[in-house]
Amino acid sequence: MSVKLLRYLATDLLIPRGQHVRYGHRMRGKAPIYARNLQQRLEELNRKDPTIDFKVNIGYAVPKITRRSITSAWSDEITARRNDTELERASRFRKLLVDLQTVRGDWRQTDGISHVHRLAKHYGVYDDLYGDAYFMPTVPLDVSYDLADDKLVRVYTGNVIKPSEASRVPDVTYNAEDGSLWTLIMCTPDGNLTKADNEYCHWFVGNIPGNRLKEGEELVDYLQPIAPYGIGYCRYIFVLYKQERRIDFSEYKRAKPCLNLEERNWRTLDFYRKYQDHLTPAGLAFFQSDWEPSLKEFYYNTLKTRVPIFRYNFPEPFIKKQKWFPLREPFNIYLDKYRDPKQIRKEFLLRKLKKVHPFDGPEPPKKFPLAHYEEKYRPSWLKFEVIKKRRGYGRVNDLEEY
Repeated sequence: MSVKLLRYLATDLLIPRGQHVRYGHRMRGKAPIYARNLQQRLEELNRKDPTIDFKVNIGYAVPKITRRSITSAWSDEITARRNDTELERASRFRKLLVDLQTVRGDWRQTDGISHVHRLAKHYGVYDDLYGDAYFMPTVPLDVSYDLADDKLVRVYTGNVIKPSEASRVPDVTYNAEDGSLWTLIMCTPDGNLTKADNEYCHWFVGNIPGNRLKEGEELVDYLQPIAPYGIGYCRYIFVLYKQERRIDFSEYKRAKPCLNLEERNWRTLDFYRKYQDHLTPAGLAFFQSDWEPSLKEFYYNTLKTRVPIFRYNFPEPFIKKQKWFPLREPFNIYLDKYRDPKQIRKEFLLRKLKKVHPFDGPEPPKKFPLAHYEEKYRPSWLKFEVIKKRRGYGRVNDLEEY
């Protein structure tokens, strides 16, 4: 009996009809009873030693405020509002207005500190600034930028603000006791053009008496967000430190205006390690910003440098060796493969500029571009090029970027 007949009989007896069978298949890798699944691999990859990998709180302790204590403090107000018929009527007719500033103040007293801390942890603020340390933002920090027409944009926890909106020095307010000293630093851990491990210091004001920011010592003047082209969103972080005494920050003093980015290189962790006995982080606010066309002028005219552009370098397309008689290949496209692309763009541009008036612009397109008959004989490839030219297709009509 042949091997094929035995295989057919074994398949017919042991395997149901209609099921696909692969003969000669060999299992690659370990057997399923020994191989690890994806969850096990991720757990092994993200495993941390609790004796080494833990975070240290370098800030102030969070005051313990329970909801019961807040409710008892508001009990008289709650009772008065429940008995107010006007409020009840406005609520039924959907005319009740809520003061958002009061709501934000109540939120700061209850869950504001933990929420800001969680968001900062989510955005990697503590990991990139302090490494294995963190702090609780116990001092609410209000940062806002004034815009035209009496408008402003506020900095919260990760909201997007465009560079043109943050081009001026912001207004910073916080609650502080008389006689206290503070330090405010704005930095970004993203987009350093010379050293990837460094940050940029965008603003540094030290020895601020109370909350009078203008009376503080401005060591590094304000620099607007400068997110490079192609890297996405960059974080810009405001950190407020409370000082135990007056500190000499003369080593960080920079000439104004400081337009050399090398002089703005910064490391928050090194700064805190040096003055950790004399200041404590207490306030936090941050926003995100990305590239916009206004930064092109800022890089050229203000920073006096080229625009940093990050793009993926695609490999050059593979072009096989040229043939003498290529069959079934478009004549013009085939020859363009072996020419200099710059020369082709130049020819297309000159051809386009011949028909573009310097003041009136290009010629208006024909209403029926394919209705114009020509008796002159044209090969198929050239006829196709004429059709594309009449319809406005092809590279000749897409030369704005050159």
